[in-house]
Amino acid sequence: MPTELAVLLVGVAARQAASPTARAQARLALVAPVEQLLAPAHGAFHGLAAAALIRWQKE
Repeated sequence: MPTELAVLLVGVAARQAASPTARAQARLALVAPVEQLLAPAHGAFHGLAAAALIRWQKE
C-alpha cells in the first residue's frame, strides 16, 4: 500500500472515531453489562412507570 494512501486512511479513521456519533455509540456500549440491563436494581424496566403504577394501585 502506498504511504500516502495509508496516511489518508489513518486520517479518515481518526476523524470517524472522533465524531459525536462514534463517541455516543462507545458510551452506549460501556453503560452496563447485559445482565444489569435485564435485572435493574429497582426491579422494574422503567422506574418512573413502575412508581406511577404503584401510586395508581394505591388510589
